[in-house]
Formats: sequence, structure tokens, C-alpha cells
Amino acid sequence: HVGDTVRLPVTGRSIMLAVDLSGSMQTPDMRSGSDAVSRLTAVKAVAGDFIQRRVGDRLGLILFGDQAYLQAPLTFDRKTVLTLLDEAQIGLAGQQTAIGDAIGLAIKRLRADPAQAQHDGDTVLILLTDGQNTAGAMPPLNAAKLAADSKLRVYTIGVGAPVEAGFFGSSGNTDLDEDTLTTVASILSGL
Repeated sequence: HVGDTVRLPVTGRSIMLAVDLSGSMQTPDMRSGSDAVSRLTAVKAVAGDFIQRRVGDRLGLILFGDQAYLQAPLTFDRKTVLTLLDEAQIGLAGQQTAIGDAIGLAIKRLRADPAQAQHDGDTVLILLTDGQNTAGAMPPLNAAKLAADSKLRVYTIGVGAPVEAGFFGSSGNTDLDEDTLTTVASILSGL
């Protein structure tokens, strides 16, 4: 016998997704079943599933390349955020990777949000990138310190096939700056 349906409480979190649209995100080194797909296609699939499951949370979308742009302000309208993510194209924000600026923009938008006063500590940024910081005004570690001061939780997700050493040299994502992403995460681990 299956029990009664259990209703989960609305969490009321504010979640900003920051998606890297730099040129390297078109690299087809990810897998969807047996097919090779681009890093951006893989991110859209995973983030799209995540967005659909966030009932009761406000979601926003930042797209970044040379600079960071707010594509969708915080909203309960998951369908619109999903559509805007689906429509995102490589190079739309430039070819480089401004990780620090993406974090900085999330901080700015969350600080300016009047509803955040009621939900202190329930703000999250999920940063999806395949590279190292190559553009922007704010260094990622400075942005991480500001995020920690603002009580913004940041989860960094590195995208791309793992690096493998082979007969003809290394293959996979050799541009992923895991050290910086790990340091950003460790700065914020006390939250």
C-alpha cells in the first residue's frame, strides 16, 4: 500500500543561475546517451530539469561571457526562466569568461531585492562555467568574499570532459580553473 501524498513546504529560496555563454561552451565533449553534445546543451538539460523542480522558489537567470547580464530577474515564473535559458546562445554575452562579474551581479540584484529582507540566508547562486576568468572588472576571489559578506551561498559547477593524458597529449577541458572554483567554494563554505 502506498501512503498518502506528502506536500512539501514552500522553501521560499531565491536562486540565481549564472550560465557561461563563452565560446568554449560550444565544445562537444559532453554526452547525452550515446550522442556527443556541447557543454551548453548539457548545462541547459541539467539546469532545465533543476528549474522545473523548484516549485515555491524564486528563480533568476544571469548569462555571462565578456560581461554578465541579468536575463531574468527573480520570479516564481519557472516557465519564463526555462524559456530564456533555452534561448541562450553561445557568444550572446561575448566570447570570454567573466566569472567574478557574474557573482558580483548576483550580489547586486539580491541586495536590491526588497523581498530578501524576509529571507536572509535563503539566497543561492549556482554558477555554471567551463573555463577560467578571462574578462570582467571583478576578480572571482574578491567576488566570493563579497558574496560571503552578503550571506549569498554560491555553488560552483565546472563543466567539461575531465582531462585525460594520452599518446597525443592532454584532451578534455584543460581550461577549467578548478583551483579558483574550489577556492571560491571554500571562501563560502562557512555559510
